[in-house]
Amino acid sequence: MAEALSCFEEDFTCIICCEVFTDPVTLKCSHSLCEKCLQRFWTTQDVARCPVCRKECSHDEPTKSLAFRALCETFKKRKPSAVSGDVCPEHKEELKLFCFKDQQPICLVCYTSKKHENHKCSPVDEAAGNLKRDLKTQMNKLQETLDKLKKARESCVKQAELSKEHISMTENQIKKEFEKLHQFLRDEEEKHIRSFQKEMQPQDEKLKARMKELSKQISDLSERMAAVWQDMEEKNITFVQNYSDTIKRLQSPSAPNTTLRLQKYQHYPIQTIIFTTWARMQNLVEHPPVTLDPDTASSKLQVSEDYTSFRYVEMQMHNFDNPERLCVGVLASQGFSSGVHCWDVDVRESDHWMLGVVGETVNRKRLYKMDPRSRFWCLRFIDGEYKKGYKPVGCIDEWPSIIRLQLDFDKGELRFSEPFRNRVLCTYTGGFPEKVFPYFCSGDFFKSLYLFPAYKGHF
Repeated sequence: MAEALSCFEEDFTCIICCEVFTDPVTLKCSHSLCEKCLQRFWTTQDVARCPVCRKECSHDEPTKSLAFRALCETFKKRKPSAVSGDVCPEHKEELKLFCFKDQQPICLVCYTSKKHENHKCSPVDEAAGNLKRDLKTQMNKLQETLDKLKKARESCVKQAELSKEHISMTENQIKKEFEKLHQFLRDEEEKHIRSFQKEMQPQDEKLKARMKELSKQISDLSERMAAVWQDMEEKNITFVQNYSDTIKRLQSPSAPNTTLRLQKYQHYPIQTIIFTTWARMQNLVEHPPVTLDPDTASSKLQVSEDYTSFRYVEMQMHNFDNPERLCVGVLASQGFSSGVHCWDVDVRESDHWMLGVVGETVNRKRLYKMDPRSRFWCLRFIDGEYKKGYKPVGCIDEWPSIIRLQLDFDKGELRFSEPFRNRVLCTYTGGFPEKVFPYFCSGDFFKSLYLFPAYKGHF
């Protein structure tokens, strides 16, 4: 029956909406369409035409056929509906079981067939509950992974912002320092140009005076020669009458001096100037300062924008916990594995500080043991007492305002001293097994600690 109906379905289908006719109408050309479909089509046309054959229609078209309409309604009712989604497409039975092996719902006939023999099956509702629980567990794990990914992305965003900020600050610092060098070179250039001009001025004035003198001699001689030529153009009798005067014009009171004795030109010592300028410029950067690395600063130390001072803050800062960051303290950007290095720290009026060097490979996420065996060499001042690691240092009558750290890596020595009184506070010897970084820490809310280069005259 269904196959027989499907044969007629094309005859009952509107070519516009492709559905069985609803309120069908017929044109004089015998083509039928849904009334609404035809009217909608005509609204898009300038002239009413048949959508099928394009024949122009008259004003009395279309016509309705009640019999054809009834026939279409009957066809709709008898047209078979699609198989429901909860019915087995093979056996037309209700899907009551779920096959875990094939991961699909099946009917009871499927369950008894060889196709699903020995397969683990459960009622649909029971299986759905179990599957949802399993999915929920997996979703929870995925949610945890998603949360970790989001947190990692947030960390990357923060790190990118910090990196951008550090890049901007560093660029500004570079520009500032190079501007000092540029200004130094501009000043040197102007100074040497003025010196050269002053040196050449006497000779330049002498040349100008000589050129003025020669110009006057040339003018006088030219005038006398012109007068002689004019005398020679006169009549013979006049020429001979004035010959004695003409001869006098040719006579020069003295032979002109055409040789100028100038001081022999000596090339200005440009290469010497360049070399001495370079040597002087070295003094500007001869002792580069030890600068702080903000990426290593613990959460309660705030590093200044120029990386040369820091202070202890009461509220913990939310810094990105990168691998370089310390649990306590802050390191310098520069590490040392050879040579002699020296830097000063202004600790005046601060009642809680710690200075020294630390090995490159120590665990930065734990508190350091304050002895060289743990690769930590320090001097600290806490509660009015100076200590070399754990051991008290001898009595110091006055608080030093400047602490100088002098590291001789090759000799294996770290010395703490007060430069302006020229006294040594304490010294570590015994060598360094690896590269070391200057270490700084403070517990004073009210006083920042400042770093600056140790000048050669104070070594």
